[in-house]
Amino acid sequence: MDKAALVSEPDCTAGVVAGAGAGSFSSLRAYGRALAQTPRRLARRACAATAPGEELSRVRARSGARMARALRWPDLVGLGLGGMVGAGVFVTTGRAARLHAGPGVVVSYAIAGLCALLSAFCYTEFAVDMPVAGGAFSYLRVTFGEFAAFLTGANLIMEYVFSNAAVARSFTAYLGTAAGVDAPGKWRIAVPGLPEGFDQVDLVAVGVILLVSVCICYSTKESSLVNMVLTAVHVAFILFIIVMGFVHGDARNLTRPADPSRHPGGFFPHGAGGVFDGAAMVYLSYIGYDAVSTMAEEVERPSRDIPIGVSGSVVVVTALYCLMAASMSMLLPYDAIDPEAPFSGAFRGQEGWGWVSNVIGGGASLGILTSLMVAMLGQARYLCVIGRSGVMPAWLARVHPATATPVNASAFLGLLTAALALFTDLDVLLNLVSIGTLFVFYMVANAVVYRRYVGDGDSGDSRRAAWPALAFLVAFSLVAVCFTLVWQFAPAGGGGAKAWLLAGCGAAAVATVAAFQALVPQARAPELWGVPGMPWVPAASVFLNVFLLGSLDRPSYVRFGFFSAAAVLVYVLYSVHASFDAEESGAALDGGGAKVQDDGCKV
Repeated sequence: MDKAALVSEPDCTAGVVAGAGAGSFSSLRAYGRALAQTPRRLARRACAATAPGEELSRVRARSGARMARALRWPDLVGLGLGGMVGAGVFVTTGRAARLHAGPGVVVSYAIAGLCALLSAFCYTEFAVDMPVAGGAFSYLRVTFGEFAAFLTGANLIMEYVFSNAAVARSFTAYLGTAAGVDAPGKWRIAVPGLPEGFDQVDLVAVGVILLVSVCICYSTKESSLVNMVLTAVHVAFILFIIVMGFVHGDARNLTRPADPSRHPGGFFPHGAGGVFDGAAMVYLSYIGYDAVSTMAEEVERPSRDIPIGVSGSVVVVTALYCLMAASMSMLLPYDAIDPEAPFSGAFRGQEGWGWVSNVIGGGASLGILTSLMVAMLGQARYLCVIGRSGVMPAWLARVHPATATPVNASAFLGLLTAALALFTDLDVLLNLVSIGTLFVFYMVANAVVYRRYVGDGDSGDSRRAAWPALAFLVAFSLVAVCFTLVWQFAPAGGGGAKAWLLAGCGAAAVATVAAFQALVPQARAPELWGVPGMPWVPAASVFLNVFLLGSLDRPSYVRFGFFSAAAVLVYVLYSVHASFDAEESGAALDGGGAKVQDDGCKV
């Protein structure tokens, strides 16, 4: 297939791209004048929301050539499976079962899967209505404005880069397990004199990242095919583990602990609280479906393929996770599970079954490759659209006319990730993408409510209509925060006071949503696909993500605060001025904000 013939078009916006930001950064004197105007520019640009039609036409045209619409729903399901089913599940399941839920971790996975589906619905409404590559960044830019989009997008990209570097280093360890080699000791090169944590050079991790980067630069469709093959083999490994558990397991382990004198028995040994704590822990195993929404610009029929691809991948992964959890719970009593290596540990001590640990290591290695590929596909498209918006250098937005992929963004992030993976020893196995992603999920759920009840555009009516929606979102978020604080910090005793407080917060949350639904009419109806049960489904997603954010540890918030402060500094010193110049330059071109459908897109 001649990709160039599919995507090449006259680059009528080359002058705008080349000139974006030239006014403020043409000289030191010009930059000094721009800094002096920072308050005025912040007031003008920070809350400026683009129209969906602009994202689909004028903003997208800044990339030059179009991305080829070559993906269908099977590709999206494969990408969703590859993005979600990584190495994390092999650790998360054991920790959740041993520390919180016991055999009830099966229900924890079902609850977490339902919650992931709610968030996926919010992403799907935006992706179908605005099939662009920016994912959450574009969705937030058309609702809450440029600054909110930049802050969340910058945090998300930073989380992706650090987690991808960590995942790549873990590939070395799992590949060594599959080969029966002490990979960290034999395949990493110690460099004396460097600080601890930066003194182990991992060339295998760098090679994997560069190989994946070349693949995603070459073609999205071919990357999808590679992912499909690797994911199919990985799922076969998972099915093997499930079958081994059901064949060699004992159903009595589902209710009987190894040491009844020290640990409670039953399917729910720690009650409902343990099941929900386990759900909060295993929910991170579902992160990855959001990257599928960034492929919307390359989907052949968005209204059909995106809902099936995103929701279908979450449903399939939920079924696999529940079966894996049941298999592990049958292999060993929950209090005998190794929280760090639950599946391989279950076979390691059994005579004649040690080879199963090597098989599990091989399966985990393939899971790392697929999750790394999908994450790097997604992060490149986020950065590409951030470059289109004018808040980052425009060359990041360029789409190569021959490959129809964002080559510059892919190569830049690939090299940055490889540089981190070369030296930096990062904690990998649990929180691959934690607080940044959960924060974006929270923001997207709020945005879908805001857009449905406020509408598009910047008319006076829209601004007045925004206040009821904003008041609801703030009030509901505060109720969710109160519930989370009570769950985390209120003592369990006290004559049932904690239960009453939780019930009161839950009742307040339900009453808030019911009042908003009854008193505030919707301003717009989705044209092709919409979140069902509005506003209950996105409200449940908001509540869940606040609850999960409350379960994260202090270092996560410190890291989030540091990244956010750095992002704000970049926005004030560079991005707001680059965006101002880009919009001033673009104003002379087409001012139409009407939604357009490109030739390769079918409804």
